[in-house]
Amino acid sequence: MIPFSILDLSPIVEGGDAAQSFRHTVDLAQHGERWGYQRFWLAEHHGMPGIASAATAVLIGHVAGATSTIRVGAGGIMLPNHSPLVIAEQFGTLASLYPGRIDLGLGRAPGSDQATARALRRNLGSDADEFPQDVVELMDYFSSAPKQPVRAVPGMGLSVPVWILGSSLFGAQLAAVLGLPYAFASHFAPAQMLQAVAMYRANFKPSAQLSKPHVMLGFNVFAADSDEEGAFLATSMQQAFVNLRSGRPSRLQPPMAGYADRLDPTARAMLDQVLSCTAIGSPATVRTAINQFIERTGADELMITSQMFDHAARLRSYEIAAELRGVKAV
Repeated sequence: MIPFSILDLSPIVEGGDAAQSFRHTVDLAQHGERWGYQRFWLAEHHGMPGIASAATAVLIGHVAGATSTIRVGAGGIMLPNHSPLVIAEQFGTLASLYPGRIDLGLGRAPGSDQATARALRRNLGSDADEFPQDVVELMDYFSSAPKQPVRAVPGMGLSVPVWILGSSLFGAQLAAVLGLPYAFASHFAPAQMLQAVAMYRANFKPSAQLSKPHVMLGFNVFAADSDEEGAFLATSMQQAFVNLRSGRPSRLQPPMAGYADRLDPTARAMLDQVLSCTAIGSPATVRTAINQFIERTGADELMITSQMFDHAARLRSYEIAAELRGVKAV
């Protein structure tokens, strides 16, 4: 079967703190490495009470230092928040410290609201409309003979794989034109997934980094020993989405029995849509859902996320998914 990877947001649970989240992140990465996951990615979000991975490059270094073989990277760095040179230097440093193990996924969303974006960049003069130019500039910093006079040290001449992340057709077009691997955020924004993947594959141009298209799709897994337990554990993530979409972002809440049944039809429909790329339940149920998703999309790799309140339950979910890899549904 195709490779499985892990996306972690270092969730801050109700009653916990960032320090606890970082310990859990490292523990998950170490387990994921033993279970055979391909890569471990962290995502940049700012001003979110339930997400601790804001200083993404710092946390990547921490995780890479605590593991030995799994690839560690950003899924992703929100480039409009940063100078391309700074990101080149950060990931050049990481690639120098952990050669052959660092990935750089790039997104064009701010990962925050406008006030936070302004605080990050101090001005909004560089925005998502400049994303393609920023990507090209950043990639040039990694080349052996940059076209621009400024050099990224460290960074120049290092082979840091660059990915384009997206949830719309824009990223698919850019990844295809630049010949880069493409990661689609189907784990929370699946609406244009199939169209974006088809566009990317149809328009892909081989590059020095990649000879043929490579599609990684986000997929939620809430696996447990029974369907009932999986459904119960998934309610923490359901609460997080409803709270976020209602303008009330929160720490990750404990699971709540019957949570979805208490929602009004609008919120229930929203959840059904945003979490449509999800497997919830026992190993057999999850196995069937994963295989059907891969067959439907032709994904080259799955980026699995499992936002659960209880760390031991989250580890078990990823363990089940790893055990199912290569097992076909009957």
